[in-house]
Amino acid sequence: MLIPVHLILAQSHDQIQLANEYFLQGDLEKAKQIYEELAENPYNIQLIAANYVSLLKSTAEYDQAESFLLKSIKTFASNIQFRSSLAGLYSESGDQEKLDSYIKQLRKESKANPFQLSILAQYLANEQLYNEAILFFQDSREIRNNPSVHALELASIYRMVNDKPAMIEEYLNYASDSPNRLSYIKNLLQSFIQEEEELEELENTLIRKMQENPEDTKFAELLLWVELQRKNFYGAFIQARAIDKRNNRPGDRCMDIGRIALDNGAYDDAEEIFEYVAKQYSQTRNYQFARRFWMQAKEQKIKNSFPIDPLEIRELAKQYQSLYEELKPAQTAFEALRSKALLHAFYLDEIDFAAQLLNQLVSNQRAGIQLISQSKLDLGDIYLLRGEPWEATLLYSQVEKAYKSHELGYNAKLRNARLHYFSGNFALAKGHLDILKNNTTREISNDAIALGMLITDNTALDTTDAVMQEFANIELLIFQNKKAEANERLTEMLNKYNHHSITDEVYWLKSKLELESGNIQAAIEYLDQILTSYSYDILADDAAFKKAEIFERQAKDLDQAKALYQQFLVDYPGSMFVAEARKRFRQLRGDFVN
Repeated sequence: MLIPVHLILAQSHDQIQLANEYFLQGDLEKAKQIYEELAENPYNIQLIAANYVSLLKSTAEYDQAESFLLKSIKTFASNIQFRSSLAGLYSESGDQEKLDSYIKQLRKESKANPFQLSILAQYLANEQLYNEAILFFQDSREIRNNPSVHALELASIYRMVNDKPAMIEEYLNYASDSPNRLSYIKNLLQSFIQEEEELEELENTLIRKMQENPEDTKFAELLLWVELQRKNFYGAFIQARAIDKRNNRPGDRCMDIGRIALDNGAYDDAEEIFEYVAKQYSQTRNYQFARRFWMQAKEQKIKNSFPIDPLEIRELAKQYQSLYEELKPAQTAFEALRSKALLHAFYLDEIDFAAQLLNQLVSNQRAGIQLISQSKLDLGDIYLLRGEPWEATLLYSQVEKAYKSHELGYNAKLRNARLHYFSGNFALAKGHLDILKNNTTREISNDAIALGMLITDNTALDTTDAVMQEFANIELLIFQNKKAEANERLTEMLNKYNHHSITDEVYWLKSKLELESGNIQAAIEYLDQILTSYSYDILADDAAFKKAEIFERQAKDLDQAKALYQQFLVDYPGSMFVAEARKRFRQLRGDFVN
């Protein structure tokens, strides 16, 4: 009597499971015995092939594996994976002659079928036959007569074999099909191109592509991106300028690069870029924004040159006044007036005049509701400068209520928290700060976390808040620009509380104040105190990074800065400053020199 097919299949299924279990457990002899019996039935071949061939390879029984695969190919002629497995077998057995002959045969059999060529290429790549996979993708590309087809697959293989020039070429081939692919390609290149020589290879390839396709702006955009990776903002500006001219744009890309330079502290480059846009496109919509950002770049440059020169601040305030007169009633004019007011308040100690300017803004509806609200927050700060916290909190609370789920509202809540901190209401301050840790901007969240940790770390073990209050009073003095008095009080704290948990914070503030006064060596010495006595504490990586930055930017000792950034990467691999430290180290090492 014939046994029903479904019973045969069920029995085979149980045997396959048993063989697979033996194989996974490493009992290869038992697994092999069952697989050999199962292989006699064509129904089982596709179910056992992967494990059976893997087993035979592991025991170096290459002839038996070859026989099984040849039989499988004959039985299942449409199963392309068996063909790639046979190629992989020849490769693993070291039989190069058989491999070459078989690959030649496969290419000949598939030459009229681009789909089969591409599938074979993928399977060959899975067998780690990368050079052979490249041949099949290239054959498919040739038949399709499309030089960009399979670009991503080829780029991936070239990456596997570490052929960066070919990888770059294929990624650019992929990008050439559509401008919408540029962002995707930038992300891929950022992941795979790390070293300067790789950036140089990409740069050279892009220059060649631009020469071959002078009207295609995609390659210029990618070259601009390369310069941004190097933080060569002036080089990026050169490309942006060419792109704007080619696209007949009024400095749009230049404005983008200028803002990036400004955000990255490259104030000289930012000044030059915005000056160019303001002068070159003086009759366009970008003019007023370029003028405004040009002034911002000047302001940041002056504020970050220690000690700050009051004469330069006063000249800057005059320029803001001129900008206001020139641009009013445009929104940028009112922004310029606000900037002028803040200079008078926080740098020239002309608080009443600053309040007058801000009140002028608050009462002018043309300034726009958000700028008016921001000016109210500034007025609140001025009340703090005057020592009138109740007036300050009224204004902060007004804005917080009006913008509950907006950055302005979060900013107002942060300022209220800071006010409570200054006033010694640490629990109330902490309540505000805990709310701000989430669901707000990163900058505000970071500030809230930092202040919250300061309060927690220095009140948890104290029976009174006297030390924390003393420190908060000093921070208020700094906010009120009474920095000499604040510095003296910090020295007194060091004498009184030399081993208190707040001591590292005192050293940190002392370093900051000394740096702002132009006392570079003293600033470094206070950072060294943190690194020596508080290497385990939360400010250690801040201090180490800041020390390297001071040597780089203020002391201009680039060799020492390079050494410190390199040591930072070793000592603080988990720090939030690691990425920036690595970039700066590589810049100082000369990786990004054109």
